[in-house]
Amino acid sequence: MKSTLENIEESPGKRLVKLSLIVDETEFDHDIDRAFKKLAGEVRLPGFRAGKAPRKVLEARIGLAPAREQALRDAIPNYLASAVREHDIDLIATPKVEITGGEETGPVAFDATCEVRPEIKLPGYGGLRVELPVPTATEEDIDQALQEELRRHASLVDVDRPIQSGDQVTLNLSGARDGEPVAGLNTEDWLYEVGKGWVAPGFDGELLGASAGADLSFTLTPNGTSEAADFQVGVVKVQETVLPELTDEWVDENIGEFATVAELTVSLTERISTTKLNQARNQFIDRLTSSLAELVDVEPPESMVSGDLQARIQNTVQQFQSQGISLDQWLAATGQNVNSFIEMLKVQSTKAVKVDLALRAVAAAEAIEVADHDLDVEYERIAMQARQKPAQVRRAYESNDAVTDLKAQIRKTKALDWLVEHAELVDTEGNPVDRQLLTGDHDHDHDHDHDHDHDHDHEGHDHD
Repeated sequence: MKSTLENIEESPGKRLVKLSLIVDETEFDHDIDRAFKKLAGEVRLPGFRAGKAPRKVLEARIGLAPAREQALRDAIPNYLASAVREHDIDLIATPKVEITGGEETGPVAFDATCEVRPEIKLPGYGGLRVELPVPTATEEDIDQALQEELRRHASLVDVDRPIQSGDQVTLNLSGARDGEPVAGLNTEDWLYEVGKGWVAPGFDGELLGASAGADLSFTLTPNGTSEAADFQVGVVKVQETVLPELTDEWVDENIGEFATVAELTVSLTERISTTKLNQARNQFIDRLTSSLAELVDVEPPESMVSGDLQARIQNTVQQFQSQGISLDQWLAATGQNVNSFIEMLKVQSTKAVKVDLALRAVAAAEAIEVADHDLDVEYERIAMQARQKPAQVRRAYESNDAVTDLKAQIRKTKALDWLVEHAELVDTEGNPVDRQLLTGDHDHDHDHDHDHDHDHDHEGHDHD
């Protein structure tokens, strides 16, 4: 087989190449032999068991044309795959094949138009700025947490004054439409905190300024409905929340594990800081890749977006099925339709493709390479997940022609590591964030948003 490669279209975000292949008659004759063996299983000839009729007998009975046609169907994909490997073509869509010679006799010739993953330039990646939530507890956070502790031990005291926001009021409530009671809006001695806005827009405003013993009438549209209702509200009692005084004595008596305000404050500070740090860590890679995707100023190839989108849809449906939920049930529960659901996933797919192109661009610009040691480490990692031996994983990748894809994934991971180390990190107030807080002893998720291009099944195990 001989093959040649030529570029036929190259523009920002798109690249097409044409592979031209010629297979000589001698080589293709082996494919015809295999085709006759396949046809032998389908043709019944007297005196021969199924599949055992020799080629000469079959050729005399059915002619050469059916076998040649079968050989073309079976062999062209193999020759094409071999040429793709030979020329190291990074396909992102199924090639369009046109047979140009040999359909009836002679050498077989065909052209394959291949859409290739485009290579982009990414100016500005070295100056990425990532804004994250403040990863430590602020004085406001600590004060709020202390107030919440006090509220848990607060008491209600009757007051003889008009209702204010934050008061706890006891109400007799009734709601009706056309004289018929509205479900959920008829109750007695209901304790309600004014300001929560739980009943209807404007409901709390109607209560403000009223006193115990007042009877109120008004018409509002209850939350979650589109039709107004007539309200009758009787104010039974007005109470205000009284917080205890925050003292060492109070802490010692009510917060068992601490004896002083200082000890409680230190504990709350540590707890809040840990929570906020985890939030910042969880958002770090997502915001980093989002910033990276924004640098991509070309439209991503539609074939890549479509491929990623199909994988996301399939994964989502399978996840729902494993939980005993149909997609239709989930859409109905969330108030979505199929189109809005797919559009939401397509936004994610578009970002994923941009991140893929961007990470490859960073890897190229920084001359990031994958060594044999990197492959060995990845084989060991996959082997642990798949409960196999690294040698088995290696053989699976090699036999499936998937080593190139795995190298590309490792290279992207290294590019992401480079960005993690070089991006400027700031909090919402513009203050620098300590990188070690985010990366120290924390294994960030390298597979975020670009993990759909290297799923290779090996011996019954999916290593994704």
